[in-house]
Amino acid sequence: MTGSAVVRASIAPMQAESRVSSPQVSQRLAGHAVEVLERVGDWLRVRGEDGYEGWMHRGYVVEGEGEAQRELRTRRLSLGCLVRDAVTGFSRALPLGAWLASRDDVVTGSTIDGGDCAAAFPRSAAAIAGTAVDRFAGTPYQWGGISPWGADCSGLTQTAFWLHGVSLPRDAWQQAEIGDDAGTTMANWSPADLLFFSDRADRRITHVGISLGGSRMVHLALGRGGYAVERLDATDDPYVVTLMARFVIARRMSL
Repeated sequence: MTGSAVVRASIAPMQAESRVSSPQVSQRLAGHAVEVLERVGDWLRVRGEDGYEGWMHRGYVVEGEGEAQRELRTRRLSLGCLVRDAVTGFSRALPLGAWLASRDDVVTGSTIDGGDCAAAFPRSAAAIAGTAVDRFAGTPYQWGGISPWGADCSGLTQTAFWLHGVSLPRDAWQQAEIGDDAGTTMANWSPADLLFFSDRADRRITHVGISLGGSRMVHLALGRGGYAVERLDATDDPYVVTLMARFVIARRMSL
């Protein structure tokens, strides 16, 4: 039986298989909806709002369209905050990009009304690049992660663009298949162009970063331990030299 659900945990991991030891492939954040495609015991195969599929334990979500689920639907967006449930008194931290529940009172941190998102996160290349630099600063690398609590390369790009009203696919190789060719000349790259790399012999995309214009790029990389802003013309940096040897293509998203 299929259906719908809303994430109630601060972060709900999506896993490759229906077991807790299976690798995390992505995440969904509090207040975000998922479509339930299949059930195996306490595990749900779900599809997120980005079309990405994985297995999620039912403990992370509230299913159905009843009162309990409606309590999790609100249009207050977390910018990173601590909230307290006005009924139970329980507190929880919420990452950037989570939706607050209707009973949540903000203890510390910041939120914005959903209706104010377009003003706070304008649909412009410079603003998207700025969000990636400022709001993900210090983020550790985590495979499958999508928030400043831990993210991978395509999780950073997807969330940064989503905050500004632009939907991207989940994985780097999928993101490389959309947008327009931005060329291979570094001087011509603009803020928010996506830069794609591969460490495979077949050149299938394995990494993505966000151009800050010219030679500068922000990304989340395992080789850096997470967040880094690079100068891609830094020929004295062995990491950058290796990275640029793996460069494949730049794409410019339609805004």
